[in-house]
Formats: sequence, C-alpha cells, structure tokens
Amino acid sequence: MSQLPRKQDLTETSPMQGDTSASGGSVSGDSPRTKTKGGTNVDTIIGKVVVDQGLATPDEVQQCLEQARSLAQDNNQRSLADLLVANDYITRRQLQRLRSLVEAERQGQQIPGYKVLGKLGAGAMAAVFKGRQLSLDRLVAIKVLPRKFSTNTQFMERFYAEGRAAAQLNHPNIVQAYDVGQAGDVHYFVMEYVEGRTVYDDIVKHKKYSEKDAIDVVIQITEALQHAHAKGLIHRDVKPKNIMITQEGVAKLADMGLARAISDKEAAEAEQGKAFGTPYYISPEQIRGKLEIGPPADIYSLGATLYHMVTGNVPFDGKSPSAVMHKHLKAELIPPDHVNPKLSAGVSEIIEMMMAKEPGVRYQSAKELLVDLRAVRSGKQPVMAHKDIGGMELASLAQVEAAAPAILQEDTSRKQSGLFEMLFYVMLGLFVVSVIINVVLFAGRS
Repeated sequence: MSQLPRKQDLTETSPMQGDTSASGGSVSGDSPRTKTKGGTNVDTIIGKVVVDQGLATPDEVQQCLEQARSLAQDNNQRSLADLLVANDYITRRQLQRLRSLVEAERQGQQIPGYKVLGKLGAGAMAAVFKGRQLSLDRLVAIKVLPRKFSTNTQFMERFYAEGRAAAQLNHPNIVQAYDVGQAGDVHYFVMEYVEGRTVYDDIVKHKKYSEKDAIDVVIQITEALQHAHAKGLIHRDVKPKNIMITQEGVAKLADMGLARAISDKEAAEAEQGKAFGTPYYISPEQIRGKLEIGPPADIYSLGATLYHMVTGNVPFDGKSPSAVMHKHLKAELIPPDHVNPKLSAGVSEIIEMMMAKEPGVRYQSAKELLVDLRAVRSGKQPVMAHKDIGGMELASLAQVEAAAPAILQEDTSRKQSGLFEMLFYVMLGLFVVSVIINVVLFAGRS
C-alpha cells in the first residue's frame, strides 16, 4: 500500500490501485475500549489502519495504547483515536476519515471463507480489500458495500447487478468476478486481484502517455468492450480510473457498477432522463438520459479516455459537473493534435470520430474501431476515420476533386482557343490592309 505523508489529510484512492500489500507491525496489548459484537477490538483496528496508512509508526501507536491503559486505571477513558490526535500524530480531519476506514475494516473481517490482508482503497460507494480465498488459496479483491447503503434499495440493486454483469464476462482484459453475496449485514463482491496501477495513476505521475503506449492500452480495452458488447452488456463508465495495468503490462477493464444489458428495456425506461456516468468521460446520449444506449456510448467514453491519455488534459473541463456535461453536448472538441503537436494525424482523427456528438457518426462497434487502431499502430492511416466527411463519401469527394481539374482544363482550353482565333483574324485583317496600301503606293509610283 502506498503510504501517505504524515500530518496530511487522507485522500480517497481508486479501488484496486497501487501496491496494496499490508504494511506495518502489529499492535499488541489490551485496550481499554470494549469489544465489538464480533470480538474485534476497535482500537486494535484503528491502530492497524493508522499504521497501514503511514500516519503513525507502530511505536507511536503502542505509546498511545499504553497511555490509554494508564488513563483507564484512573477511570479516565480515552480512545486510541483521541490520543493519536492529542499527541499530534493525526489531524481531526484524518480522524473523521479513519472512522469510515475502521468500519470498512471491521466489515471486511466478517466475510467467511476469506482472510482480509489489507485495504486497497475506499470510496463513497464501497471499500475494497486485498484478501485471500481460503478454499483455493488465491489472492482476491473484496469490494464491501458500506452499511449505510444496506437499506438503500437502489444501491443494493446496483451492487448485485455489478456482480451479475461481471460474472457473464470471461476475457483476459476484464477483471474477473468470482463471488457475490451477503454475510450477516455485510454485502460483498469478490473479484480478481490485480497487482498494478490504473491509467489514471499513470496520467497523474507522467502527465500523459506516449502515442504507442496509449494505443496499446486502448486496443486491449477495445477488445474487452468487444467481448462485453457481444455478451449484450454496455459498461457505461469507461474512464482512466477503471482501467488497470498489471505489472506485466496487461490492461484490464474494471468496475461493472453501471453496466447494463442492451436488451434490458425495463431498466432503460426506469433510468430514462437520468445521467449515469462520469462527467469528464460521459457520452452525450448518457447525459440526455436517452432510452437507447448502445456500444457507441462506450466508444465515446474510451475516446475521451484516450484523449486524456495522449494530451494530458480531459476533453472538456469546467467548474462543475453540469458545466462539463454541457460542453460534451455543445462545445466543439479541440483536436488532440492541436493540444499535443507530436500526436499523429491518424490518432487525432480516430479520437475525433470516437467523440463525435452524434452516435451514428461514431464507430458503430468495437470491431470497427479496432480496424483503425491496428492500422495506426502498424504505421498506416486509419480507414474508418476517413469514411464520412460532412456526409460525403471519400470516394465521391475524390471523384469531384479528380473531375475539377479536367473541367478547369477544358474551360481554359476553350478560352485559349477563342483567343488564338481572334488573334488570327486580327493578323489577317492587318495583312489585307498592308497589301492594299502597298498596291496603292505601287500604282502611284507608276
């Protein structure tokens, strides 16, 4: 797990990102705090989380525990968290964040058949742990739904829908689902553990990708989408944070939380008029809450992701999500090769076609997109990206361009012919006049 600098506020991390092995020493000793229902000591969990996050050392945590025991003997109960703040090891704001992390940690320890090894990340919607599946002795990632959402029907349906959607897919470029279920009041989703980083991590660290590396990643994700679409599923949330890169360089599409079956008309009607997706990468039809959401929506989001990868900028920025989404609908896209002049025209054309405002103008399938991506990777020009220019087929445009010089040449030839004809008659007239004058002069001399 990447450690945070001490005395800095905790920041929310992306699920399954970074080196996520548990770190730090164990916290020993009895705590003055009471036991939880499951027998887990709250202060022990707090101590583990603080050490895992790099906010305090094991010795500092041990010091606070001993201080708590000493105070307890004087009937002055103080929690480990309070003493960590009092000793200036963590801030009040970090303490607030720690409480949610501790709750997630307690939930993760209650899942039968799995041993929790450490936290990978925590967001507003779920916490993700690194764990071991005991029956198969393999590392897994365990996503746990916070208890506060367990009574929310909408969140519960989405959580289990993600598990069902992911279970339908079996592709090397998609994070594989293993299990989904409930243990007491804990709802969990077990998936493949990916040792690596996200594309978003790379963008933050290196600003942008090289064209070659970006194309290699996007080809893999396009193949993943081709598989998902063939299974009748639309991802609806393709973005840098949902693309994992393994240590071997394999790209994997993650997080099927917003995935929906193309044929699920009931769900489409229930969601009609609502925008589901991430503002920086969402397609125009998703923003409008259109009933028909198909593969071109994922292609748009992947195009926005590729734009971010090769330019270092999101396609459209704004002060609020609504401002960003308005630009997706109305603003003209700045061509990526204008932002990054080193970018080839071919890649720029591909991105522009992927991000066309109208779904019908985009690539209609992942298969079509792969044709152009592979062409550019091999040093050739894209084929499909040139298919439509202002509603005119290139073949027709070429015919017009080829015909234009011929028409111009024919018109010019006629003008030149008329000019020569006029000059001929002028010269002939001058010759006749000259002959007459010479005849008159000759007659006068005679």
